Amino acid sequence: MTEVWGSTRQHSTRGARHAPGTPCWTSLLAHDLESIKSFYSGLFGWAYYNPGPRRLGPYVRATIDGQDVAGIGGPLPGRRLPSAWTTYLASDDADRTAEWIRSSCGTVGVGPLAAKDAGRLVLASDPAGAPFGVWQGERLAQLAGAPGTPARHELVTRRASSVVAFYQGLFGYETDPADPTGADYLTLCLEGRPVAAIHGVGAALPRSRGPHWMTSFEVTDTDAAARRVTELGGEVLVPPRGSAAGRVATVADPEGAVFTVLRSAR
Repeated sequence: MTEVWGSTRQHSTRGARHAPGTPCWTSLLAHDLESIKSFYSGLFGWAYYNPGPRRLGPYVRATIDGQDVAGIGGPLPGRRLPSAWTTYLASDDADRTAEWIRSSCGTVGVGPLAAKDAGRLVLASDPAGAPFGVWQGERLAQLAGAPGTPARHELVTRRASSVVAFYQGLFGYETDPADPTGADYLTLCLEGRPVAAIHGVGAALPRSRGPHWMTSFEVTDTDAAARRVTELGGEVLVPPRGSAAGRVATVADPEGAVFTVLRSAR
């Protein structure tokens, strides 16, 4: 995915190569795949298709108007992991990226491994413990800018300064620390273009989750989307509120996977 940082212009990234460090995909680990598919279909209008056999268990891709939006995978054989959204960052060389992560106090949990003939992937954690994915390949495509599509990717951690050097070393991000509220917040940029952010929240970081990457999905009405979450069996964790990015609410699906719904600022 090409990051839509506050934009609502609709486009697809099919066939494009992403600059290293760009959020290029987002995928959910779910335990009851059919039930969770129904939740997100009811919330965002997603349809689904199965892209074929997966080495990491059952997997579907969510679509809007026939364009890929996100992935949802079933439980890994023999492993019980919490349901959560994972942000994937693009790489030109997944094997070299994995080596760098290991040598820089990060952890590689899965991979590098081939995803059929589509590319190579890595599942890793940064030094503070926030899980993320790495993707090398051209075939992942993600519709952006439309309701129901990923709009922002933000790392939520205790202190931005504790992990920013790791990500800068990994992908060469430039940082923009400007925040009129004085919050511990850094925008990550590539060639002057904002692609993601790091938000240090200190003691407000949920103990049950720890550091994590947060995916925001675009909606046309944040308040209506939050109500719909509860109607579908999810939970509103932080009610709709104004932010520099737009009107946002933090919610969880019926399995507890946390994300935000965002009506981007124009």
